[in-house]
Parts: sequence; structure tokens; C-alpha cells
Amino acid sequence: MKRLWSILICLSLIFTMVLTGCASQTPQAPAAQEEGNDANKEFRGEITFNGSSTLAPVISAIATEFIEENTTWDKVDSNFPDKNISIYVSAGGSGAGVKAVLERTTDFGMLAREIKDEEKEKIGDVNEFRLGVDALTISINPENPLAQIRDNLTKEEVKKIFAGEYKYWDELDSSLPHREIVVVIRDLSGGAHEVFQNSIMGDTQIRADAIQSPSMGALVTKIIENKDAIGYASFGMVNQNKGKLIPLKVDGVEPTEENIVNGSYKISRPLIVVKRGELTAPQKTFMDAIMSERGAEIIEEMGFVPVR
Repeated sequence: MKRLWSILICLSLIFTMVLTGCASQTPQAPAAQEEGNDANKEFRGEITFNGSSTLAPVISAIATEFIEENTTWDKVDSNFPDKNISIYVSAGGSGAGVKAVLERTTDFGMLAREIKDEEKEKIGDVNEFRLGVDALTISINPENPLAQIRDNLTKEEVKKIFAGEYKYWDELDSSLPHREIVVVIRDLSGGAHEVFQNSIMGDTQIRADAIQSPSMGALVTKIIENKDAIGYASFGMVNQNKGKLIPLKVDGVEPTEENIVNGSYKISRPLIVVKRGELTAPQKTFMDAIMSERGAEIIEEMGFVPVR
């Protein structure tokens, strides 16, 4: 049986997942090439993604299944050559995804936020694919005494906690112990930081000593490990870690799939993939797999709300 090799490379705040149908030595991820007439250049069997750490595991999961089912491109389409399928997924934040598209070092940028008008203008000929919807839940450790007395925070209370106006839990509620609130956020390059700033904080800055996490997974781990921690954990990550952290209501609205879809839960964000210019034939084939019903099922299995 042909095996799929997955390699995880951790460099600074960026991890790279290399997925390939080849069981030989894994090459370095190639720089994205400027698109042109496919008939005038050699078939390129590598596809690269860079950006959101929330979306990276989703693309990796779909890529893994795609490669396991096909291994080589001719199994996908008989018009394609007998070349191994290689899909590279690098996570460094939504901003890094846009930057990589602008610098032409990736084929696709992954974003867990809206793409800005100025980013669209710089990229030029933008192709945008909406895969799903995520939300930022205000989550705490199950052992936090707050979980025993309240399941809801007002938007103003959330703002005061993250701004540092409330530094101890008993400042939020006098029945809580006098223990310091540990605020956990994404690093400033992550799409989550921008969504939370716009949705909750406005012009108020998050406290300077907040713990910045390099990925949403790292943020969730901090909450799981510290009973005094609070952070804006991804809805998908909460679903992947059921029972290990507790998402609170905000202004009485619970972060459920229904409330996220109908817009009543306000701290939500799109999961999108962007590309400069037209897709090559193999890129379109894989993007069709991502946008397929099976792709939507994988997105849902990973805890997010797919676009159907």
C-alpha cells in the first residue's frame, strides 16, 4: 500500500506541513510561479498554501485525503502526467498568507478574516474562495471558579478583562477568589487578533502583558493548562477539545453553529483562501475538492461551519 508522508517543520512561529504522494526524499517547498499559459510550460504538480494557523489543519486534512485517494496526478485526471501530488501547507498567520501571495512565494493565501480592500488592490487579480465560518469564543478553564457561578459575560466585561481594567477575578465578581486574570491572545499578525480588536475592543488596546500565542492551538493549550486563563478560542478548536475548556455566552448569546450562521453571535470570521490570477488545471482540481461536499464534511468534522 502506498503511504502518505507528512512532515512537520517548526521554524520560529511558522510550521510547515508537507504532504506528498512520493515516498522518497521530500523536497523543499517551491516558490509559487507566476501564472501563464499552461500549454507553454512544464506541468507543475506542487501546490502551496500559506497563512492562517486556524485554516492550515483543515487544508492539510483535505490534502491528506486527496493524496491518499490519488497519489499521482494522472489518477486525478487522465490528461495529467504521472507525477506525484505534493501539497505544502505553511501556517504563519493570515497576514503572512497575504504577504506570501503578494511576494509570489505561495500559490494560495489562507485567511481567517476578511481580506482588506487595500490588500485586494495590491494583489490585483484576486480569486477568493469562502470555505467556512469560524467564531472567537470567550473561553475559560473548566476549573476556573467563574464557571461555577456564571456562563455569561457582557461585551463590556470582556473588554475590561482584556484591557486590564479588571486584573483579578474578584474585580469581575466579588465572590471569586483574588487571583490574577491571565489573558491569552493570538500574536498580532494573526487574523484572530484583528477580528477580536474590531469586534470587542474598538479603540481600546489589549493589556500589554497579555500572553501572545503563535497559533490558535497554542492559545487553547494555554487555557487548558491554566485555570486562571481566559482567551478568545476558535469555535473549531473548542469543538476539537470538548470538555477541556468552557466557552461563555457574550451578552447572553451562546456561540453555537446556529447563532454564528444567523449573525446573532457577533465575534465571527470567515475562513477564506485567496489567489492571484487564474488557477492552473491541477490547482483548480484540488480547489474543487476543497469546495466539494466531502470538503465541507471535513471542515465540519474539524469543528467549523462550512459554506454549502
